[in-house]
This record gives sequence, C-alpha cells and structure tokens, in this order.
Amino acid sequence: MKLSDIPIPTSAAATAACEVSAAYCPPALYNHVIRSYLWGAAHAIANGITFDEELLYVAAVLHDMGLMKEFDSHTVSFEEVGGHVAWVLAAGAGWPPERRERLAQVIVRHTWGTVDAAEDPEVHLLELSTGMEITGLRVEEIPAGLRAEVLTAYPRLDLATEFTACFEDQANRKPDGRAAEFIRAGLAGRVSVNPLDA
Repeated sequence: MKLSDIPIPTSAAATAACEVSAAYCPPALYNHVIRSYLWGAAHAIANGITFDEELLYVAAVLHDMGLMKEFDSHTVSFEEVGGHVAWVLAAGAGWPPERRERLAQVIVRHTWGTVDAAEDPEVHLLELSTGMEITGLRVEEIPAGLRAEVLTAYPRLDLATEFTACFEDQANRKPDGRAAEFIRAGLAGRVSVNPLDA
C-alpha cells in the first residue's frame, strides 16, 4: 500500500476541518492529526473494514482541538471540547443534526478504550490510530514502506514533547478528565519510547 492509495475526502466539511486544524495547531500536532486519519484509513483498507471516509477524516483532523488554547475549557475535558468544535464546524458545512452528533461522538469516544470495529468502525479506527501515533501501539501493522512515506510527508517533529506538555497541562487543571487518567497511567513514559520516533 502507498500513501496515494489512501482516499482523502475533499468535501466542504473535510476541507474546512483541515483549514481550521492548520490554522490553530502547531505543525507537530497538525501532522499528528493528519497521520491519525492516514493510519486509521490504511488499517481499514488492509483489513476490509468499511468506514465513512469523510466522518473519520473530519473527526481525526479535529480530535485534538480541545488542547489548543483558543478552544480549551477549564471545566470540560479536551475530547468533549473537540467534539463541540467539530459539531459547530459540521453545522456550518450543512451536516444534518444527527451526523453532527455522530461526529462529536466519534471524537469523545476515541479516548474510551478499545472498541470493536464491527460495533463502531470510526471510533475503532480513531482509537487505534491515535494509539499508534502517541504510544506506537500496533504500529507494526502498518507496512514499513507506507510508514516511511507518511512520516516523510508529515514528519513527527517535536510531537512527543508537545503532546506530553499538553496532556500534563490538562491533567493539572482538570484532574478528573481523561488526559489526567492517561498521565496517571504512565502515558509520558510510553510516548517517550514510541518506535515511530526511532
């Protein structure tokens, strides 16, 4: 599989989501959200998982918006904020209410843990791909050639440092949130040894 084999949605919502992410995310986090879609879509294609390309793309590209200072809430967990940002963008793109809710749901639920692909393919793929991105979990399932091509197009830069700092900040201010749970579970150590950074 090559990078060119992975479909990139070009709808109004997908284009707007990419523009918003590029405008507000630092380069390392922007590349991270794009790779999150690419790993998830590649895994789906390789394993015959049928998924909604536009839904997964918009969810992946916006899933960390709650970590950005312009959207951060001192009371709402980052993934819920990301869901709200995505809902608003999707409303502007003309998505019907149920599809907006579904988009927000995918973003919120991607931090809940492993979800069966048959039960919810988009949440499964976003949870899997962000796990690959942050800790390297199951990254060996992505062919080496494709990994190299994606990392050349969208380099990791200082993602480990930036992402850990964002999560530690969230954990300090929102000790009951999902970021705090991940930090208490040793996320920083796992991020520091991600094989994608080798």
